[in-house]
Amino acid sequence: MTARRRTTTAIAAILGGALLLTACGGNDTGSGDGKTLRLWHYEAPNSAMGQAWNEAIKEFEATHPGVKVTFEAKGFEQIQKTAQMVLNSSDAPDLMEYNKGNATAGLLSKQGLLTDLTPEATTRGWDKKIGKSVRTTSVYDTDGVMGTGKWYGVPNYAEYTMVFYNKDLFAKYKVPEPKTFDDLTAAMDRFVAEDITPLANAGAEYPAHQYLYQLALSKADRAWVDAYELYKDKPDFHDPAWTYAATTFADWVKKGYLSEKSTSAKAEDAGVSFLQGKSPILFSGSWWYGRFQDEAKFDWGTFLWPDSNLTLGSGGNLWVVPKGAKNKDLAYDFIDITLSKKIQNLLGNKGGVPVAADPSAVTDPKSKGLIDDFNTLSRRDGLAFYPDWPIAGFYDVLVSETQKLLTGSENPNDYLDALQKAYDKDAPKP
Repeated sequence: MTARRRTTTAIAAILGGALLLTACGGNDTGSGDGKTLRLWHYEAPNSAMGQAWNEAIKEFEATHPGVKVTFEAKGFEQIQKTAQMVLNSSDAPDLMEYNKGNATAGLLSKQGLLTDLTPEATTRGWDKKIGKSVRTTSVYDTDGVMGTGKWYGVPNYAEYTMVFYNKDLFAKYKVPEPKTFDDLTAAMDRFVAEDITPLANAGAEYPAHQYLYQLALSKADRAWVDAYELYKDKPDFHDPAWTYAATTFADWVKKGYLSEKSTSAKAEDAGVSFLQGKSPILFSGSWWYGRFQDEAKFDWGTFLWPDSNLTLGSGGNLWVVPKGAKNKDLAYDFIDITLSKKIQNLLGNKGGVPVAADPSAVTDPKSKGLIDDFNTLSRRDGLAFYPDWPIAGFYDVLVSETQKLLTGSENPNDYLDALQKAYDKDAPKP
């Protein structure tokens, strides 16, 4: 989604009172007294990241006597829609969480709205802590294309998609855990036979088009991903991978694996459908993991999409330092703390995917499984980013066109024509 396109709002109380505009001296910082760090992020309080960042705030204030963190909770969509306006104003925070990719962080870096973090990444060792596959979304060239260039953001967690499944429902209907793609379709057939729509879905946001992208990835390779995401070649939306994905998705709707009624559903609706035990399967991201650990009243498990070397995923959302931030040195110190072993280990045990944890310090069984699967993906270079990343506005195209596949108002061929037209209109030429 954007990696996830969450609609989280009012996710935590403002810490430390009203926002203050005082700031800290430092590199290109402007005026300030170094007594306040203004921080924005949009992680839910009971998510792994939300819990880790709250602990990081405590750690920061303990190690910076006399300095106060003023945290303002923001919704994902709120920051997504207003970032350019805010960062062009005098009210920019000192540090904020922002979505990664060419159409988001890349665009802001190209517009000169973000601070070049390359010197800090080198001197503070962030470039050593963050692995190559995760680092891809940290660096952007002069055109705002990820993968090479200067550091404009720092992820301190990673994320990837997986199949969540309700073990209790699988046991009730005597459905074995799928090991292959054929097993997965057989499981969905079994649930349909019991009048149960197997896949939790949302057509008004993700994950509908992410199901479709995953189907394409199961027939793709790294060169295919690089062509689509990094413009290394011209993508053909009628190639075997995209064609298979669109036709299979449409077939799944006909078979009842996906409900036409999910066309207007939001991502939150899909997650709640799984949490309430209405849908036995949800294909989505590790950002749900901590919440499911906290809220699910049934036994559940996960597995990687079967018979596919690639899946959606990347480094997590980025800490970015606005160009006009007045507290840059404090912002760098806070990023350092979120990459410390203490915070990374906490993140891992709360259901996140840390990038610099001590593996032996992560003791929660479910969390260990989450991290083991991520390591499996990393070893096989299996993170394939997200389908809306290549061009600004492509998320809306994917949502609207995939909704048409869900309702049956558009056939797979016309769907792929629409994607090709939108992509070709704005993507740079390879």
